[in-house]
Amino acid sequence: MTGPNPRAAAPQLHLPDEPIVMKAVWRDAVLDGADLAEIVTGGVAGWLWSRWRALESAGFKEAAFEDLVGQYRREIWLWLVGDRTWDQCCSGLIGRIGRRVPS
Repeated sequence: MTGPNPRAAAPQLHLPDEPIVMKAVWRDAVLDGADLAEIVTGGVAGWLWSRWRALESAGFKEAAFEDLVGQYRREIWLWLVGDRTWDQCCSGLIGRIGRRVPS
């Protein structure tokens, strides 16, 4: 994926309820030595993909979505450790997705 695409419209993504239980699992896994990038692309991205399936009809492939979420891992980490709220983290990601709708 490259830059923004003015011809395609991003689907309206909702702000899903915060995954409180999974947040603790993901954070603890990283604190126990798991690779943050793997937790984000495998865990967080998969969780979000299952809630934002409308992205497929907008041309996103799951692998490209995982990559995009992986690039956002610093903000996700800040949410995992409590320095960002879920609303801040997820809203920023929704904005990033909207700017990267594929052709």
